[in-house]
Amino acid sequence: MKQYKVAVVGATGLVGGKMLEVLAERNFPFSEIIPAASEKSVGKTVTCRGEWTVVSLQEAVDRRPDIALFSAGASVSKQWAPVFAAAGIYVIDNSSCWRMDPTKKLVVPEINAGVLTPEDHIIANPNCSTIQMLVALWPLHQKYGIKRIVVSTYQSVTGSGMKGIAQLERERALDSSRCAETAGASDAGGDCGDACAEPLEKALLPKAYPHPIDLNVLPHIDSFLEDGYTKEEMKMVNETHKIFDDYSIGVSATCVRVPVRGGHSESVNVEFTRPFDMKDIRAALESAPGIVLQDDPASNLYPLPLYAAGKDETFVGRLRRDTSVPNGLNLWVVSDNLRKGAATNAVQIAEYLIGSL
Repeated sequence: MKQYKVAVVGATGLVGGKMLEVLAERNFPFSEIIPAASEKSVGKTVTCRGEWTVVSLQEAVDRRPDIALFSAGASVSKQWAPVFAAAGIYVIDNSSCWRMDPTKKLVVPEINAGVLTPEDHIIANPNCSTIQMLVALWPLHQKYGIKRIVVSTYQSVTGSGMKGIAQLERERALDSSRCAETAGASDAGGDCGDACAEPLEKALLPKAYPHPIDLNVLPHIDSFLEDGYTKEEMKMVNETHKIFDDYSIGVSATCVRVPVRGGHSESVNVEFTRPFDMKDIRAALESAPGIVLQDDPASNLYPLPLYAAGKDETFVGRLRRDTSVPNGLNLWVVSDNLRKGAATNAVQIAEYLIGSL
């Protein structure tokens, strides 16, 4: 089997590290890993079936990898993806930079890998919340035609990177210490007073979120737009249209950050253009690639982010007909956002490239 040189740009970050992990786990046929990151990380080592030394982005280009997996943010992708592509390197970019560029393909391999051609040297990886929803809906869209989607997401702090994890962990530690202090004051017959009421905001800078995330739920992911939606919500709208190549589908999204360390969950309501039978819905999901159906209410079986962790599949359950509209269906969709929502999807695109182009 041919071996490939693979660069991972942003190799020391949360998703970059997961890309290295997925490459090793899926036995991707690489002869060399070229981890690249900012100057402050040059010289560090990372592991992927062996140890590899982090280099600068320019050195990564000079070493001419066959494929470069990018997860270093939109600004880095905008500057460097064209440089890699000009050197004949296939770039698979996890940032938002190229997703809505009409000249770039936006790919979920189970759905539309066939749109790729040898000329596509910059390929966009979709948003994590979009990927898992569309993996679940694609086999149903093919059979019944989707008219409208209403989705509410429950997205973990890993979607905000290391900063989100750090804020949640600091807040949990602070809340625990306050509980202990309050219990001590109560046992002593006293009152913890103003110390216990000090706003978390003052204690936890720098923050990923404008409010506490521990013991809280934030209906706010990414920045707000003039119409009141957030960028995250509009990503789900626009990316659905582009990936399905169907701009007639109505999509309404509400994206919410929850105090879960990993794994995104989604409540999805979909209205089809054609009638369906529930047994056929189940059969379509059970036979579709990348989906695991977990739907047995009698046994309390339904997808949970805790058990999706470390897995590449999209888990679907809580299937039930929506009787309030014709041809309506409710489902619950869960996936590991760092894997299928980012790293695994990118590696799957790379696998398609080496197998088909």
